[in-house]
Amino acid sequence: MRKKSSTPNRGFRVADQIQRDLTELIARELKDPRVGMVTVQSVEVTPDYAHAKVYFSVLVGDPKECEIALNQAAGFLRNGLFKRLMTHTVPTLHFHFDQTTERAADLNALIAKAVSSRAQDD
Repeated sequence: MRKKSSTPNRGFRVADQIQRDLTELIARELKDPRVGMVTVQSVEVTPDYAHAKVYFSVLVGDPKECEIALNQAAGFLRNGLFKRLMTHTVPTLHFHFDQTTERAADLNALIAKAVSSRAQDD
């Protein structure tokens, strides 16, 4: 009989710790001018902890330039994670711009437009 894992949510906890550490590393140690005010939205870690998709949003600046800069700084940030995480493997980081907030704003604008047009029709 296979022994049940004592840490079933370990992947989620590792992803959460990576998110917190990356937020601090980007804000305090990354000096690239292309990276403005970045918010790390979420982190998805593969089951073998080899790769991590990091989803971020940008308050100021161009998202594409910021994505390029973060992917170029991925090695530096991974090295910073090595010093902070107490895991055997630190994943390779892959940064992706999260468009969820932009989509939500667009949908809210469409809903508001539909409501106002319906109110004018009544």
